[in-house]
Amino acid sequence: MTEHTNRQFSADLEAIRSQFLEMGGLVETMIRDAVEALQTGDLMLVDRVREREREVNRHEVEIDERISQVIARHQPTAVDLRTLLSVSKMLTDMERCGDEAEKIAKVARRLHEANSLYEPVVELRHMAKDVANMIHEMLDSFARSDPIHAAAVVRSDKEVDKEWKAALRHMVTYMIEDPRSISKSVELVFIARALERIGDHAKNMAERVIYMVRGDDVRHTGLKHTERAARGELEDHEPASDSRAAAAPDTVKH
Repeated sequence: MTEHTNRQFSADLEAIRSQFLEMGGLVETMIRDAVEALQTGDLMLVDRVREREREVNRHEVEIDERISQVIARHQPTAVDLRTLLSVSKMLTDMERCGDEAEKIAKVARRLHEANSLYEPVVELRHMAKDVANMIHEMLDSFARSDPIHAAAVVRSDKEVDKEWKAALRHMVTYMIEDPRSISKSVELVFIARALERIGDHAKNMAERVIYMVRGDDVRHTGLKHTERAARGELEDHEPASDSRAAAAPDTVKH
């Protein structure tokens, strides 16, 4: 590459990274607003979530197009190509987080428009805070290219899974004790499931950050392997991106 081409590539790459971070910030706010709407009945927050969901969709399309153009124009290799491929995959997870936040907001509207009075469900409020924090921390690890921080996000998903199971037990018990609560509780189960899925998507994106920085594909390898990869402690004979690339067409050799 010429010096001019190098500068243009760097600018294009930074624009993609910045827009992805902006998209992620929108999604994080959507999650917090959707749960706030559930707790307070503020339907203006529901409308705000739905507006932001359209912005998230726009970002997904624009970033995807930018990535295609940059790859075609500059033919990047090594870590630069890993970054572009990682962001391309993370876009899908981030957009789905936005979809789940919109689902929560819609349920909040249904509950409050039906004048369905209910006590706040502690597990859901705490769970929502945790998954929003996962998105925030994943974005931070991406911005700083910090695989250790990303591995901590992967670990956090286990706690969210525990909270999902606890919330489900709580609401099943509630339905058994008071059959009149079944309709409301089913809606809350739906919300808990949406939050659990957001946690899964945040975990997926954190794993992509590790791949982006270290070049090791840690999907489906277990938490201990993921944390070792994040620290750069994998031995040459352990599965890493080179050996997994042949079986995974969405990764590249480094």
